[in-house]
Amino acid sequence: MAVVTRVNGPLVEVDGMAGASMFELVDAGGVPGEIVALKGAHATVQAYEYTGGLAPGRPVERMGVPLSARLGPHLLGGIFDGLLRPLDGAGVWLDPRAARTREGRTWRFTPLAEPGQTIAPGTPVGTVEGAGAVPYLVLAPGGTVSSIRPPGAYPADAPVATVGGHRVTMVWHWPVRRALPHRERLGEQVPLITGQRVVDLLLPVRKGGTVAVPGGFGTGKTVLLQQIAKWCDADVVVYIGCGERGNEMADVVAALAELTDPRTGGRLSERTVVIANTSNMPMMAREASVYTGITVAEHFRDMGYDAVVIADSTSRWAEARREFASRGGALPAEEGYPADLASALAAFYERAGRVTTLGGRTGSVTIIGAVSPPGGDLTEPVTTHTQRFVRTLWSLERDLAYARHYPAVSWAGSFSRDGDALARWHARHGRDGWSATRARVASLLGEADRLAALAELVGTGTLPARERVILLGGRLLREGFLQQSSLSPVDAYCSPGRTAALAVRVLETIDECLALTERGVPVGEIEERDFSPVLRAKEAP
Repeated sequence: MAVVTRVNGPLVEVDGMAGASMFELVDAGGVPGEIVALKGAHATVQAYEYTGGLAPGRPVERMGVPLSARLGPHLLGGIFDGLLRPLDGAGVWLDPRAARTREGRTWRFTPLAEPGQTIAPGTPVGTVEGAGAVPYLVLAPGGTVSSIRPPGAYPADAPVATVGGHRVTMVWHWPVRRALPHRERLGEQVPLITGQRVVDLLLPVRKGGTVAVPGGFGTGKTVLLQQIAKWCDADVVVYIGCGERGNEMADVVAALAELTDPRTGGRLSERTVVIANTSNMPMMAREASVYTGITVAEHFRDMGYDAVVIADSTSRWAEARREFASRGGALPAEEGYPADLASALAAFYERAGRVTTLGGRTGSVTIIGAVSPPGGDLTEPVTTHTQRFVRTLWSLERDLAYARHYPAVSWAGSFSRDGDALARWHARHGRDGWSATRARVASLLGEADRLAALAELVGTGTLPARERVILLGGRLLREGFLQQSSLSPVDAYCSPGRTAALAVRVLETIDECLALTERGVPVGEIEERDFSPVLRAKEAP
C-alpha cells in the first residue's frame, strides 16, 4: 500500500508507488495531488490543496489519470478554481474527482446528425441550449453514427449518441498539459479588435497571437486586461486570475456580471469563463490554472470560435514553479527560478494560434499574459524570457500612469511583429490609409519624445518653430488620441473606423499648424490656439 513518508509544504513524498506514471493524479489522505517525479517505487507529489494535518503514514490512492479538465456546457458563465472545480457549489468543488455536475441539472440537447451518417472527427452531433451566449456544440469522434437521442433534456454525463462504437456525452475530459489536436495552422492574419486605440492602431494583435503586458505595481495592468476582456471581438473569453488579490478578482466578476454584451445584448459573463486562483489559494493549483485555462480555450476553439485567454499574471505562475522547485531541491538558475522556466513559458505561448480544426472549422486562441516584475524591473527573468516568445509587447510605463495617462502603454518601449501583415488585411477590407496613418502617428510620437528630451536641456523657447509644433503635435496625439477613459460610456470602446477618424483628425490639425509656421505665423500664436475641439472629439458620440 502506498503511504506518505514526508511532507514539505505542497511537496509530498510517497513510497509504494510501483507502476505509477508521471503526472498521474493521486489522493494523498484526502489531498489531491500530481506526481512530478518518480524513482522506482518512490514518488514526489505536488499537492493542490493545503497540506496541514497531512502526516507520514497516511494512505495514498492512485487515480490512474493525469490532471484533466472537465469540459462541457457548464463552463460559460462559470467561476472555477485552478483545477476547474466550480467555486459556487460548496461541498462539490472540494471533491478531488470532480466528476459530476450540480445534482439534478439537465441540459436541452438538439441533434444535428442522423443514424447511419458517417462523420469526420470533431464534427458536432448536437447543440446544447442554455449553455451560454454562444451555441455549445457536442463534438464527436469520427465514424458512423449508430444511434442518437431525440431532442430533450438529459444529464450532462448521459450518452446522447454512439459514434464509431464510442459513447458521446455532453461532457468529456482532456489532460490540461497536452494541447488539443487540430488539422493545421493558418497563415492568414486577422486582427483582434480590442477597442483600445493605442493597441488597435500602434500595437495591433492578430487572432491567434500572443501578447505580453509587463508593468510594475500601479501601472494599470489589471484595468487594461479588464478592458480587453470587456470589449475585444472574441467569441469566448477565458480570464485566469493567477495569484492576484481577491478584491481584484471580485471586481472582475462583478463587472462581467453587470456589463451588457454589445454583441448579444445579454450579460458579458455569459460568454466568459473565470478561473479564480487568488493569492490566498493553494500555490500549486495556481501553477495548474494557466494550463486549465488554455485547455478550456482550445475546447471552444475546436467549435469554431475565437477565444482569448487573459492570464493575470504569469509572474505569479512562475513564482509558484520557483517555490516548488526550491522545495524539491532542483538546481536554481536566474534569481532562483528553475532552469526550465524558458521552456515552460515557450510551451504555454505555443498553444496560441489560428487553426483549422479537426472538424474543418476555423478557430483561434489568443493569449494575453500580464507580467508583474518585482520593483518594475523589466530585466528580470520572467519578463525577458517572455519577450522572446510573444509576437506583441504592451509595456506599461510608470511615468505615464503617474501622469494619469491611461492606458499607460509605452509606444516607445512596446512592439508588434504583426503590424505589417495586419496592414495588408486592413487594405483588403477598404482601409487603405491604415498603414500610412499608423506610420505617421508612430513617427510623430518618436520625434516628439526626442525633442522633449532636448527641450529639457535647452528649453522649449530655444527650439525652431517646426520643432515646437512637433512637440505640440505629440501632446495632441497623447491627449486627444492615445488617452482613453475606461469610465466613459463613449470613450471606453473605440471602433476601428472611429479610431482611424480620430487619428486623421489630429494629424490634420498638426499639418495645419505646420503649414502656418511655413507661412510665417509666430509659433507662440499657434500654441495659444484653442485645441479643445480636437481634444474633446473622442468624447463625442
